[in-house]
Amino acid sequence: MSDPWTLAARQGLPPELSALCQSLPRARATDAQLSDLARFWLQMHDGFRRETAMMAAAASDLRAGRADARGFHDRALPVLAGFLQHLDGHHRIETGHYFPQFRRLDTRLQPALDLLDRDHDAIHAHLEALAATGNALHQAVRSGSPAADAALRLADTLDAAQTPLARHLDDEEDIVVPVLQRAGVG
Repeated sequence: MSDPWTLAARQGLPPELSALCQSLPRARATDAQLSDLARFWLQMHDGFRRETAMMAAAASDLRAGRADARGFHDRALPVLAGFLQHLDGHHRIETGHYFPQFRRLDTRLQPALDLLDRDHDAIHAHLEALAATGNALHQAVRSGSPAADAALRLADTLDAAQTPLARHLDDEEDIVVPVLQRAGVG
């Protein structure tokens, strides 16, 4: 039987994890209530959302014929390069530094942090696919080879990564922001 709470399958947090996060739901937290670290965390995530939207717009323009492969390359690849580096580094810091601290704060968080760690693994697979298809497009453009197929493959890979990433960012914020607030971290 498949796990209904994998990143690819879920529509939100499992009920037992949602219950953990009710003390300061993200939607009710005002900016003034947030710690500096929580505010920074949300700003990082907003940056990933902006970069994802920029790349999605470039892919949409490619598919609509408003950009050719070279135009898509020139518009999407600089954003993609920064996105890959920042998101990978962000997840490494979360998994290696913050999540172990959170585990020590409250043992009830174990299932939530395990879920987020599994998300990071799933997202890493998307990042690897984005890097591979981005590199393939870059090589095609750089060599002067026909690049339309490589551009569409990157656009498809961006599409495949967008929904799971958005789900993860939302769920992580629902878990992490309340933890930061309850613990007074940051």
